[in-house]
Amino acid sequence: MSKDPYQIKKSLITKNGTFNYFSLGELVKQGHAIEKLPFSIRILLENTLRNFDGFAITKENIETLLHWQPKGSDKDIPFKPARVLMQDFTGVPAVVDIAALRAEVARKGKDLNTINPLIPVDLIIDHSVQVDYFGTENSYEHNIAEEYKRNKERYQFLKWAQNSFDNFTVVPPGMGICHQVNLEYLSKGVIERNGEVFPDTLVGTDSHTPMVNGIGVVAWGVGGIEAEAAILGQPIYFIMPEVIGLKLTGKLPLGTTATDLVLTIAHLLRKRGVVGKFVEVFGSALENLSVPDRATIGNMSPEFGSTITYFPIDNKTLEYSGKAIALKNRSLWWKHIAKPICCGVRMKIKSPTRMFWS
Repeated sequence: MSKDPYQIKKSLITKNGTFNYFSLGELVKQGHAIEKLPFSIRILLENTLRNFDGFAITKENIETLLHWQPKGSDKDIPFKPARVLMQDFTGVPAVVDIAALRAEVARKGKDLNTINPLIPVDLIIDHSVQVDYFGTENSYEHNIAEEYKRNKERYQFLKWAQNSFDNFTVVPPGMGICHQVNLEYLSKGVIERNGEVFPDTLVGTDSHTPMVNGIGVVAWGVGGIEAEAAILGQPIYFIMPEVIGLKLTGKLPLGTTATDLVLTIAHLLRKRGVVGKFVEVFGSALENLSVPDRATIGNMSPEFGSTITYFPIDNKTLEYSGKAIALKNRSLWWKHIAKPICCGVRMKIKSPTRMFWS
């Protein structure tokens, strides 16, 4: 069986070597209206095309995405994230589960290396950290020392896990909250793996994982069981989402902040009802919104109920990352819109002077 049923796998030649990618532009040549799909749905489509195996991800799944309708549907679609983000409250139990699987394999005399995360997993210690010292120049060092003393067995276990498992990294306490670390250090926009380049995607065991939607990364929060399934190479299935278009125009008035804007957006979207839906942001105001402002909006997704609040990749994304990316998949680049994108509903905020607080 061909792993490329639509014959869209192409090569990208760069100074760092030649890489393969799945071209949505080739689907356009075949008559598919990719340019009308929301960018978030295009990311999901590329994901299914690249991971097609005829079993867990079928041609029917691809066709469902190719024929996405603005109101969504009741059909399941699979999603295989490129990586998994974990915080300590849910991450440590998940690592214990995988360690238990490995222990059972050892008891049966089998190869331990068969039990490993199949995609990169970053576990960030932040939720359980306590503050015992404050107000002095040595507070940070004292708090870190107390944290390691208080939870010595946990950190011994996590160090063992990092040394024993492939694709598993622990970010120690004191480095920042998981979403800050994810935004500033872990998110790449484009991932290169096994000779292929593809969009950065993830699931995280925290509801505010969509913070990185602000830099064009499709990501949302899941439970520990779903995260473990992704770690072990299984797709996550969910109902084809409706996409709500949120149009932003103008600039923030003098004296207002991203917090004011996101509370206005939360007020609007709560009234509309976006639980379980994708929200995709577009409009001329994107030229005026910095990545921190966008990340603030994405971070609030669970407060108004959307699965993601997505900002497509554009110049602001590249400015933030400090990278110049030659994006061959121009169907994923916001500036290359030729036709209006379909959405279930379009909502608009224009240079708000009145802010709603909720």
